[in-house]
Amino acid sequence: MTMAPPAMDVDRLSNLVIGAAIEVHRHLGPGLLESVYEKALQVELETQGISCERQVPVPLIYKGVNLGAEYRIDMLVGGVLVVELKTVEAIAPIHEAQLLTYLKLTAHTVGLIINFNVPLLKDGIRRMVLAQ
Repeated sequence: MTMAPPAMDVDRLSNLVIGAAIEVHRHLGPGLLESVYEKALQVELETQGISCERQVPVPLIYKGVNLGAEYRIDMLVGGVLVVELKTVEAIAPIHEAQLLTYLKLTAHTVGLIINFNVPLLKDGIRRMVLAQ
């Protein structure tokens, strides 16, 4: 597995992921399953030498009890950027709440929601930062 360069900050990484997602969308267009975009984005990122993991378990602890890893982050890029992929009509507040919860549960601070089901991908991207 390739690794993100150590000096790469999460802002630059976010921009690279957005560029890679635009490239995927340019080739595949809207209308496919989320899993297809996830695989294609992984290929695009790894081609650029950027590490990413797919379907990363999110530990859920409640009052000291592990409730199991029933939730999964679609992609963790460079070990620091949480990426949630969607193929929906529009990004809804529940999708933003989901990303913020994943950021809290994993102690990451920056995440992207990328909705591939739009004519222009720039209209389907939300970047969220967890206040510290």
